Amino acid sequence: MKIVTLHKLEQQRIVDAIANSRVAQKELYELHAPKMLSICRYYVKDVQEAEDVMLTAFFKAFQKLKTFTNEGNFEGWLRRIMVNECVSYYRKKKKLLLTDTIETISEHIEKTIVTTYDAAEIQSLIDELPKGYKMVFVLYAIEGYKHQEIAKMLEVTESTSKTQLFKARKMLQQKLTHLKEKENGTR
Repeated sequence: MKIVTLHKLEQQRIVDAIANSRVAQKELYELHAPKMLSICRYYVKDVQEAEDVMLTAFFKAFQKLKTFTNEGNFEGWLRRIMVNECVSYYRKKKKLLLTDTIETISEHIEKTIVTTYDAAEIQSLIDELPKGYKMVFVLYAIEGYKHQEIAKMLEVTESTSKTQLFKARKMLQQKLTHLKEKENGTR
């Protein structure tokens, strides 16, 4: 019963927000902002810049709210706007450098022994990736986009998307190995 009630409340907030109710828009913002900020943080290293991107995305979402058809869930619809805004942010800043060549890299990358790292450590490792690697890695590994979709979003070829993912994984593997060695005192 509680879930149905919450869903109906959100639907009513959406209807009210479409009618330009600032109260409903504020409630939707407050309900979804924490999760949407974490999504923006996947892509944008600086927290203040991530907040700016999130606010811009919310503004666009409220402008496009009439296009939300209630066929999927609102959070998923909003998430897609956030991701697109993050991609747009990098395109505008021209901070995204993508290459489609693979330097000589061993094809047999050792698998990391599963070690428990907290979210902040993992986010820090992802933040250290070059912007192009990071963007493709997050879109593919975290958001679940396919290479064809990533290529279209970033206006690159599928092979460029695959190369960026390969390089990101290799770099993360190296960073995890380095962390593991540091923890074991072997480095």
